[in-house]
Amino acid sequence: MNKRGIVLYLHVHQPLRIRKYTIFDTAEAHDYFDESDHSSDRNNEQVFRKVADKSYRPMNKLLEKMLDKHPGFKLSLSITGTFIEQAEKWAPDVLESFKRLVDSGRVDIVAETYYHSLAFFYSREEFERQVALHQAKIKEVFGVSSTVFRNTELAYNDELAKWADDYGFKGILAEGWDPILQWRSPNYVYTPPNTKNIRLLLKNYRLSDDLAFRFGNKAWEQWPLAPKTYVDWTNASLADGQLVNLFMDYETFGEHQWADTGIFDFFESFVERWLLQPGGAFYMAAEAVGAYASTGEISMPQTVTWADTERDLTAWLGNSMQQEALRHLYALEEPMLRSNDPALIADWRRLQTSDHVYYMCTKWFTDGDVHAYFSPYDSPYDAFLYFMNALRDVRYRLMEYHRHGGLYG
Repeated sequence: MNKRGIVLYLHVHQPLRIRKYTIFDTAEAHDYFDESDHSSDRNNEQVFRKVADKSYRPMNKLLEKMLDKHPGFKLSLSITGTFIEQAEKWAPDVLESFKRLVDSGRVDIVAETYYHSLAFFYSREEFERQVALHQAKIKEVFGVSSTVFRNTELAYNDELAKWADDYGFKGILAEGWDPILQWRSPNYVYTPPNTKNIRLLLKNYRLSDDLAFRFGNKAWEQWPLAPKTYVDWTNASLADGQLVNLFMDYETFGEHQWADTGIFDFFESFVERWLLQPGGAFYMAAEAVGAYASTGEISMPQTVTWADTERDLTAWLGNSMQQEALRHLYALEEPMLRSNDPALIADWRRLQTSDHVYYMCTKWFTDGDVHAYFSPYDSPYDAFLYFMNALRDVRYRLMEYHRHGGLYG
């Protein structure tokens, strides 16, 4: 009988933020992601180096230590292509430390889209191209292949599960959202409808969000959270269950929850306590989908994500600015690919990164605070204007390319 365990999955991503790109730059400058924008929030190199110091280096060091110390410790990572490109350029030592984690044999890589895009909802062909690009990059950098899939922002529905099953993936990740689960627990392995081989792992959002969002909040009634308490909560959650799936951003450790909150020491102590107790185990996602038989079928006909109180796509598609931006962006697909110009296509795909439309979100109240925290812009309207100016220039470059038979300035 398999031990009850934890699937710890951390998502590693950094977007390329658009600089203050004005209408006067269009048709003149094509450096949408240029580092000459000295705003620390929009300068991609500065942001990456800051997060590397606060999160990637200390957390990877801690993970290496724990893998050496605890043979039973395992975890899963997803790492976007845009992150890998920036790490190769500005922090190769960070990328090397991720390679060492994977080389341990106890860290697996979860597949996704290369550019962290919402392409699945706009172009199935482009979506599949980006999944293939990501698979190729992971194979090139880490020497491994992925058998479990997660879509951008955990955006999931039955149609996606069917696609992933047909593609050959053995597992897929989604949010364990109460209105979908109703009386059922997220702590079991499930099967999506109309699939043959794939298994579904559902995020335990309460326990995950205790670390990702509440850990450092001194107004939280459970602050400060003790490792023993978290172990007790996890055990209680598994009283009726097989696996607790803790899914969160990698940057939870050191960036969203700063070191002075005690997050690193907490995490180390929690893992040790969990493994020392009888029956405590960790699983990689690829292991977990084969460790237990499916408990039953879970259907999500409507898209569910891991964002905001609604757990839907409104963080990215909830207003007319976002909808217009993506409509114009994907309308360029056919002539863009026909150009066969690698630099132009790469810029078009970088604009597909979901963060760009996330910054345009106009939600307020509780979710609005979260959106404002992550945005490098003064307002959602600024984010929209800079994006549309960059897209206008991409369209100009494309027209020039075709007008001159493949040559443009």
